[in-house]
Amino acid sequence: MSPTFSIVVPVYNEAEFIPKGLPAMLAQLQGLEESYHVLVVENGSTDGTAEAARQVSQGHPVTVLSLDQPDYGAAMRHGFLEADGEWVVNFDIDYFSAGFLSQVSSLEDVDLVIASKRDPGSEDRRPLIRRVATLVFNWLLRVLLDSAVTDTHGMKAFRRELVVRLTPEVMSRHDLFDTELVIRAERAGYRIQEVPVVVEEMRVARSSLLKRVPRTIKGMFRIRRTLAGSGSSVPAAHTPDTDTD
Repeated sequence: MSPTFSIVVPVYNEAEFIPKGLPAMLAQLQGLEESYHVLVVENGSTDGTAEAARQVSQGHPVTVLSLDQPDYGAAMRHGFLEADGEWVVNFDIDYFSAGFLSQVSSLEDVDLVIASKRDPGSEDRRPLIRRVATLVFNWLLRVLLDSAVTDTHGMKAFRRELVVRLTPEVMSRHDLFDTELVIRAERAGYRIQEVPVVVEEMRVARSSLLKRVPRTIKGMFRIRRTLAGSGSSVPAAHTPDTDTD
């Protein structure tokens, strides 16, 4: 029987953090009323990440998959295509919330739920530079991709039908796989709802903003060209939720 939630968690060289992060995630998930299955997708690790994940997840509904090359977006794509849950969710090993899944379960007539750091009810406790980067990224979403969503990074839950239909069309990898999938869902008319989230990092960010910014901007222009070539337009399908928990 398929679970309610298939939770995809890309990991790369996380052997040291997994004994902390994965048990913390599983402890939260055990309190859910709905069924779940976690897909840990290790990609190109050289430190025994996959074995560490298998060891700490014994006895839990967890499958560990491996890809040869380090690529966050490719790992997420692979996990999404392997997922069989009613909802396909993306968590990071250091950013997750069972409360978000409970919110998803309570919603009706929605195909994509985004835990938006920019929602008016959200509380973003990250350092200022990270919050500014999110603000700039969301401005680029509006200017370059004509999007009404306020966030595309972080926790999201997609109806499986959406994933099956749109994931094979996504060209982006690395940082922008999920961004392109969200934009494609928006343009295809899927019903999107944003919910508030409390954002508090479990550790110092591993990725360098200086390295990511040029790659992200270039990737967003690539998405713009790709979608312009497909002739897709943006329908009025976005319904943000500004209520707090």
